[in-house]
Amino acid sequence: MKVYQPQDPDIISAWRWTDRGLYLLDQRLLPWKETYIRCRTWQEVRRAIKDMVVRGAPAIGITAAIGLVLGAERLRARTRRAFLSGLKRVAQGLSKARPTAVNLFWALERMIKRAEAEGDAGPQELVEILRQEALTIWEEDLSANRRMGRLGAELLPKEGTVLTHCNAGALATGGYGTALGVIRAAVEAGKKLSVLADETRPYLQGARLTAWELRKAGVPVAIIPDAAAGFLMARGLVQAVIVGADRIAANGDTANKIGTYALAVLAKENGIPFYVAAPSSTFDLHCPSGQNIPIEERAPEEVLSCGGRRVAPCGVSAVNPAFDVTPAKFVTAIITEKGLIYPPYSENIPKVIGSENQTP
Repeated sequence: MKVYQPQDPDIISAWRWTDRGLYLLDQRLLPWKETYIRCRTWQEVRRAIKDMVVRGAPAIGITAAIGLVLGAERLRARTRRAFLSGLKRVAQGLSKARPTAVNLFWALERMIKRAEAEGDAGPQELVEILRQEALTIWEEDLSANRRMGRLGAELLPKEGTVLTHCNAGALATGGYGTALGVIRAAVEAGKKLSVLADETRPYLQGARLTAWELRKAGVPVAIIPDAAAGFLMARGLVQAVIVGADRIAANGDTANKIGTYALAVLAKENGIPFYVAAPSSTFDLHCPSGQNIPIEERAPEEVLSCGGRRVAPCGVSAVNPAFDVTPAKFVTAIITEKGLIYPPYSENIPKVIGSENQTP
């Protein structure tokens, strides 16, 4: 069995990729079960992304790139032109999995451009080229996270408590994590930090996933109700807030898991720094502001039920936006693998991120 993985794998991985298919750690079952689901087709990969077997913007992008490879392997094209046409159809299908995380579209566009650039390669050669490109995207994300961790660790206090929301760790990325990677790097550097993890309702990514990851990494963590964050800030029990991102607009407005906007406002009110950690692939320089970011609306059942049991009265519906947008004015700094970005973001984001790898 041939295994595809980065040269420097993390201790926590959301997937295993072999010549038998893509094995995704089913994050819906954590922390109770560590079960992997095998995906052998691009349609199974799309379903896994849509159903949140795998989630987190960078992880979605990597998974989509691998899904495109699985689709490419099954194309029965005899010519390069027919292969590229079929590849684009697969990419179009994968792009419909989820709308908000820009990494999904970035990764697919990068893969298509890589195939188009190989002017003399036939279908079989292109499959191998795409396989290597998907692995490179994975490796680059892991490397970017480690660099983000080192850069962002300098911003956190030498000791104290950091609040985070949702899950922006190894499970949501190629490994190590964005927001959690910064925390891990700070602890590894000797800083005495503990973490407060919001439950992050209704899907409980904080209670189930962030707490699971930090426990594995040996970082002290306590779970709090989402609604308790402001009270704890006012009591002086939080020294910094750090979150990940699913899309960052050209002006610095940031889309992240629902509830992030409220945290940013509370942090501002209480004089607490609010940091966003994200790789350059999460920036959408063709999106002028947060008003242009599509927000995914998920099924009402996720709010109306808990643990598979309905908790709301029959006949009652729910509004369930999966993300919100935090205006740039509430963000103290953005941590990327290319450097730290401070306001004014409209001026400084292009200087640090540049325009490469950004797709319209």
